[in-house]
Amino acid sequence: MATPKDYMQKQWWKILSIVLLIYTFIAGLLMPVPRIPQLQETIRNLYFHVCMWFAMMILFTISVINAVKYLRNGLLVFDIKARQYAVVGIVFGLLGYLTGTIWMSYTWADPNNPAYASFSSIAREPKLIGAAIALLVYFAYLILRDSIQDLDKKARISAVYNIFAYTLLFPSIWILPRLLPSLHPGKEGNPALNFNDISPTMRLVFYPAVIGWTLLGLWIATLKIRLKILKEKIILP
Repeated sequence: MATPKDYMQKQWWKILSIVLLIYTFIAGLLMPVPRIPQLQETIRNLYFHVCMWFAMMILFTISVINAVKYLRNGLLVFDIKARQYAVVGIVFGLLGYLTGTIWMSYTWADPNNPAYASFSSIAREPKLIGAAIALLVYFAYLILRDSIQDLDKKARISAVYNIFAYTLLFPSIWILPRLLPSLHPGKEGNPALNFNDISPTMRLVFYPAVIGWTLLGLWIATLKIRLKILKEKIILP
């Protein structure tokens, strides 16, 4: 019979996730932040918008690793893991996109803000377009899976498509937007926050937030994987 000590040793990362996220919300909303004219208090969205994108990238990475493992040994458990990590990654991607849109409405789309940009400029923003493309590619991954009935064929095709989707992820989100004129932080001349120069105070919240959101995503994914394995009655290797 498992003792409380054994339980704590197995579940410590889940407890850490809860602690870090509580810390993120409290410290993120109460700790002082740099007074950048274009951002003001909206700079606190850094702890949510950016960190959720980091969690999304990590979850998609784990998903494609499991897709490769399936192609190597053909075990359906890896196909299940690949799908569930991708699903949770999509959820975090949508949350990151939503929080980014809210942030944009208080900076780029606010006529009273010095960083105001026209609607046409926002509509052509490479970062928004690239993020939308990346998420649509992963949505297509789920649609492709549901359109195939044979389990083995579904798993093989999905694994190959997963690799394809992952290869498009980095160019669409990180590379191409930096090569084009952009309003998004990280581009030279951008009026907003330079993420390469985060203040020491913000780093105290930013890095724990990345870990906290990532662990939460892993927690949700592992629960979905366990439920799917029980439903499909798959024997683990």
